[in-house]
Amino acid sequence: MTNVSRLIEFFEPSHYEISLNLEREKRQFDGSVTITGKSIDKNTPIKLHAKDIEILAVAVDSKPARFTQGANDEMTITTDNLSADQHVVEVSFRGKITDHMHGLYPCYFEHDGVKKELLATQFESHHAREVFPCIDEPAAKATFDVHLNTEMDVTVLGNMPVRAQKVDAERQITTFETTPRMSTYLVAFVVGEMQHTTKKTASGVEVSVWATPAQDAASLEFPLNSAIETIDFFDEYFGTPYPLPKADFVALPDFSSGAMENWGLITFREVALLVHPKTTSIPSRRYAASVIAHELSHQWFGNLVTMAWWDDLWLNESFATLMSFVVLDHLHPDWNIWLDFTLDETIQALRRDCIDGVQPVKMNVTHPDELNTIFDPSIVYAKGARLMRMVQYYVGEKAFQKGLKQYFADHAYKNTVGDDLWDALSKASGKKITDMMNVWLSQPGYPVVTVTRNHDKITLEQKQFFVGPHKTSDQIWPIPLDAKNDDVPSLFDEQKITFTSNKPIHLNCTDSTHFITSYDDASRQALIDQIEDNSLDALGRLQRLNEATLLARGGIISSEKLIPVVKAFHNEPLESVWTNVAITLAELRKFVEDNKEAEQKLRQLTAEIAREEYERLGWTAKDNESEEDTKLRSTIISMTLYGEDPEAIKRAEKLYKNTLLEKMNPELRPLVIGSVVKYGDDQIINKLLNTYKETSSADLTHDICSGITSTRKPENIIKLLDCIKDPDIVRKQDVFRWVAYLIRGRESRELTWKWVRKNWDWIEATFRGDKSYDDIPRYSAGGLVTRQQLQEYKEFFEPKKHDPALSRAVSMGVSEIEGRVELIERDKEVVQKALLSTI
Repeated sequence: MTNVSRLIEFFEPSHYEISLNLEREKRQFDGSVTITGKSIDKNTPIKLHAKDIEILAVAVDSKPARFTQGANDEMTITTDNLSADQHVVEVSFRGKITDHMHGLYPCYFEHDGVKKELLATQFESHHAREVFPCIDEPAAKATFDVHLNTEMDVTVLGNMPVRAQKVDAERQITTFETTPRMSTYLVAFVVGEMQHTTKKTASGVEVSVWATPAQDAASLEFPLNSAIETIDFFDEYFGTPYPLPKADFVALPDFSSGAMENWGLITFREVALLVHPKTTSIPSRRYAASVIAHELSHQWFGNLVTMAWWDDLWLNESFATLMSFVVLDHLHPDWNIWLDFTLDETIQALRRDCIDGVQPVKMNVTHPDELNTIFDPSIVYAKGARLMRMVQYYVGEKAFQKGLKQYFADHAYKNTVGDDLWDALSKASGKKITDMMNVWLSQPGYPVVTVTRNHDKITLEQKQFFVGPHKTSDQIWPIPLDAKNDDVPSLFDEQKITFTSNKPIHLNCTDSTHFITSYDDASRQALIDQIEDNSLDALGRLQRLNEATLLARGGIISSEKLIPVVKAFHNEPLESVWTNVAITLAELRKFVEDNKEAEQKLRQLTAEIAREEYERLGWTAKDNESEEDTKLRSTIISMTLYGEDPEAIKRAEKLYKNTLLEKMNPELRPLVIGSVVKYGDDQIINKLLNTYKETSSADLTHDICSGITSTRKPENIIKLLDCIKDPDIVRKQDVFRWVAYLIRGRESRELTWKWVRKNWDWIEATFRGDKSYDDIPRYSAGGLVTRQQLQEYKEFFEPKKHDPALSRAVSMGVSEIEGRVELIERDKEVVQKALLSTI
């Protein structure tokens, strides 16, 4: 396995002149690139990245040059007497337009019965080299002039505004303004038939939202307004205005990730950008706003100031994740967005980060195929955002903002490492945080802090928390304890401490530090009492549920102790907490799969806990009801349907029969579909698949996928699995969503697991090279529950660990399944006994 070389150590580019001739129908392109730059050493060859493109000719300073293409996508250019000086490298080339959703690829849509296409690019992390030779590294910043030769009468978008456009030989030639200094992975263009809407920010930046004509124009208004409000906020918060004259937001019909922050030309999945005022649910609308905010944060964190190498990817993603919550909290304080932070980012970070072998936030990259594997959403995004939230609290909000302003002022259009940011925040706050934060970034995992009280003597002890098999660890973290009790030390950086206090103990009160707490019985019961009488704040209630679930997974408490915890929430007023109650109850399902009587008791418990809210909310929105209640209704009905309440099942069936899917309440639509699929006839499956295939609504396809995969009949499960490889039904971008939904279902798990193994050659051929490639071993591990399935997983995936693109996901998958199997074997009997005897 060959390590990654840094080609900027041979040749440092300063400017690219790129000319591309795009022949969409022939699925090919050709072009030339002229790179101005400096050779670092005399007689050292110039090296560029080029992958899957045919090099036709190379010249250096207008003289023909020799070239070879070798490992790691490296192209070596040699010429006689090359000096350590400025040079102009010219390369002509040609390549293919493929369906891989990276490099240059087509997006498919249908409008008024006519099949059409866009052409789009996706260059992060290292795919610019698939379209033009370059130094495809984040530190190799340069300016870019781009010229595109395309078919006639299409919209052509790039990073910058169009400088000139002309017609030549029935082809459209578009030239863009010169970009500022930027990395190659941020270069982008989109070509095709599109509609748009436009407004300007307070500072005069032209903001446009684009979509295919197949989409309802009304879906463009919310994202446009959200983008403008977000840019205006960041202009002030960061103290550096948005750096470009325009910001385009483009909804692509086919897109592998959720969105991509290309500078000035941000691309999205349609479901992550478009918001219809009548048919998009509240969670989907808020999701779109959060993705818009995340990508706009990148225009500063990542684009204006860029990490020097991919091991500091967190400088991009962790901060963008945090800042999306900061801006939404400012723009929409009624959304209680920090509760969503705990519900989403905290849960996924804590659940992933407790598995032995997990990557740290700051991750070394030693092979090209590892580049796509470092984008672990639970670690680089979610855990990283929690660590940034910890810093925000530790230094204080004013110092945090002051430090960021100085960071952008000092490093605009440059590259940085993590210490540059810590230096700025340390100077702004007067607190030395570099050493503390480097421990959190470089060490995988997190601690559990055990609280023991002996009268007024309190002992705290920390150790690394694990779920599943693990090696012995003596890691210690510097932990900001964030306790309201003044007797508690502010920072805990030893293995064990003892202090005196007569006051109640509640650690991590703002849930801003990445650890969990195991309380003694008396302290634990005091927190449960506070939950029942609603004297514990919402964040604390969410935290208590999260910690109880994790402690049970880790074997520190027994899983049947989750039952009295969830019962304490029967008077809960908030939707986000109710969602976590539902998640915690779902944790118990794996213990009752082989015991129908215990399973029925769990269903009864779930419905009974939700009963009071179900009767209050009903199925129909009240006049002027809050968004909180509108969102809560779907959670409560979901719990009631799981409880197999006959009246609820009939209501779902009636609503499905009497309402067009397109007109159905989007808050309830996936629940209704899931219910009728479970209890209805086979024709429902066929009708839903036909609607899924024909509709242009990303919201509707998402809801159908969520609901239809609830089917319990083997013949229907097989039919759905057969659809996954049919691009006329399931878009390539959605394949893994279908697999993830099907493999988590009890009835569909085994058939889906067999499908994964049988179709691996197709999966590898279709997705290798994409960020999503290692999702299959990850999603498979998330659904498997038996010792036999564990053995099958090992036998199938462990031979593939030689592949750097899969190695970590497979190792993590084995540990995850082992932990789950051990948990079921350890706690199944006591959970079933508790359900049967106490309910």
